[in-house]
Amino acid sequence: MRSKKMIECFALMLVLCSCWSSVNAQLNSTFYDETCPGVFSTVKAAVKQAIANETRMAASLLRLHFHDCFVNGCNGLILLDDAVNFMGEKTAGPNNNSVRGFDVIDTIKAQVEANYSGIVSCADILAIVVRDSVILL
Repeated sequence: MRSKKMIECFALMLVLCSCWSSVNAQLNSTFYDETCPGVFSTVKAAVKQAIANETRMAASLLRLHFHDCFVNGCNGLILLDDAVNFMGEKTAGPNNNSVRGFDVIDTIKAQVEANYSGIVSCADILAIVVRDSVILL
């Protein structure tokens, strides 16, 4: 019986290893350099303005990102509004009336979309915003 379990475990490891070699996507900090060369400067300028308007906004944006990552990963779903057949993370119990900065993200997303429509994800914008918030503060 123990031998059978070991063989099953080894087979599972072999399958996982073969899948791992076929899926080796890498994160790349220069991903947007060609498709959206100004995205980082656009985001940084907007974050700088938001923090100048209210210094606490940097911490609020960091918290917003934390709450996004905490539920189902850093996917930007906290930015979605509720719909008839969908309850988003924005109004979920732990987040409702607890996180703020949505207006800052909406403004930045609109600026990015005006120049690079449909290229930069909301999750990436949120991550870039938080990086810049922490650096600027």
